[in-house]
Amino acid sequence: MTHNTPLSPRPLRHLSDGHRRVLTAAQLRAHGVTAAELAEQCRPDGPWRELLPHVILLHPGPPTGEERLHGALLYAARTTEPGVPAQPTAGSPHRPLYAEAVLTGLAALTLHGFSSTPPLPALDHVDILVPRLRRLRSTGYVRILRTPALPAPRAVTGLPVAPVPRALADAVAELTDAEAVRRLLTEAVRGGHCEPAAVVRELTQAKLLNRPHVVDAVDALVAEGRSIAEDRLYRMVREYGLPDPVWNVDLRLPGGPHLGGVDAYWPDQAVAVELDTRAPRQDDDALWSEYARKREHLERLGITVVYLTPRKLRNSLEQQAAVVRTALMASGDRDPAAYVLALPR
Repeated sequence: MTHNTPLSPRPLRHLSDGHRRVLTAAQLRAHGVTAAELAEQCRPDGPWRELLPHVILLHPGPPTGEERLHGALLYAARTTEPGVPAQPTAGSPHRPLYAEAVLTGLAALTLHGFSSTPPLPALDHVDILVPRLRRLRSTGYVRILRTPALPAPRAVTGLPVAPVPRALADAVAELTDAEAVRRLLTEAVRGGHCEPAAVVRELTQAKLLNRPHVVDAVDALVAEGRSIAEDRLYRMVREYGLPDPVWNVDLRLPGGPHLGGVDAYWPDQAVAVELDTRAPRQDDDALWSEYARKREHLERLGITVVYLTPRKLRNSLEQQAAVVRTALMASGDRDPAAYVLALPR
């Protein structure tokens, strides 16, 4: 075999174009390429080159963005020897090609469709999550991130990609630009990729909420999430024919104490809606206790409180409208509620 001799198309036919142009040394051996032939193909002026240790780019010139991702995953995939991904065996015919390797960080966010992240070819590095006990080093453009437990990946263009909240946390961990962090978190919520609570949970687990620029971005994120949830609540009332409530009011007993604020209130039926937009931080238990105390107090006064989350409003708006409508209709079967004042807040 000379450097002009192509691989046989037969064993490569089942692979996608992206896979076909980036293979491991082990895969090439399985296709009959000897070590001497591989060395010949990868000589300085040859048609192939070693993209990463034991990962071969099967054409001259720079790799595409997709090829860089395939190469990074092949390098990091579970191996039987350094850099050589294990192949499926008779006992595990469906073993994933990229076992124990998940794309994360900016590359993952780009694959999820973020517009505020660089295009794939422009990324300086590609982050790959692997189990903590894997013996594997960062090399070339690949940065290895170890984790106690791999997140369940989502398949995007056939690649194992971390869910948006985890990819965000891994990207934010490397960013010092406050505006860049704010753009990423805002796009995550505004673009409908995930809820603020999921992002804050990952940032908390990654111990990133001790960084002032991250805390500022999270505050903006929570405000963004609340604004979107409020818009959905307005739309729910309008589109599903619910009676108009009074919006964003503080409830008070006449001449008595402040009972708490609610996002919508129907005085005639004594039904209140409150958006649960809590972000899970260290004081979450205390905050939930405050929610529970307020709800208990209002319900002792005969006021029904319906809690709606941003996720429910996003995923099942009609069902949430039915919940509120049921509460409104049930008001006639209850004892009259105490008279309370609803004041703008």
